[in-house]
Amino acid sequence: MARLDILKYPDPRLRLKSEPVTRFDKDLKRHVDDLLETLYDGNAIGLSSPQVGTPRRILVTDLSGNASEPQVYMNPEIVSKAAWGLVEESCMSIPGIVGTVIRATAVRVRAQDSQGRIFEHDLTGMKAVCLQHEVDHLNGKLFIDRLSIFRRLAILARVRAKLRQQNKAA
Repeated sequence: MARLDILKYPDPRLRLKSEPVTRFDKDLKRHVDDLLETLYDGNAIGLSSPQVGTPRRILVTDLSGNASEPQVYMNPEIVSKAAWGLVEESCMSIPGIVGTVIRATAVRVRAQDSQGRIFEHDLTGMKAVCLQHEVDHLNGKLFIDRLSIFRRLAILARVRAKLRQQNKAA
């Protein structure tokens, strides 16, 4: 297994729509293992394949807090949403930024597992929120896109200033 590099906003690859998974082989299994290692190394609860520069419809989650409940979703589709609420989100691709967005807190998802078998799960609470956040990544959307235009512009200015500082130091 290997820890993968996380793409950082405003990298344009984060805006690409991901391609469906069609081959369920050992290379896919290795990629999923690498995604999980990267997720755990980053102390995060969700990670999508586009965040590591591979625009494929794969996401992993684990909200256990101790790496004991990994969930793998290939080609996920949210079938239904309910129980909307305000939730606070952050993202490995936009470090240091937190925002409050409206999300469903109950969803039904249809996806495939690592062998290509189709399954459906009902998720609630943060599991539902996390899944929606990661599905957004598969569609080239970031949680900051759900914020007000003023908040997005402020975040972009902050990120650009940080990039300028990094470039000067390099």
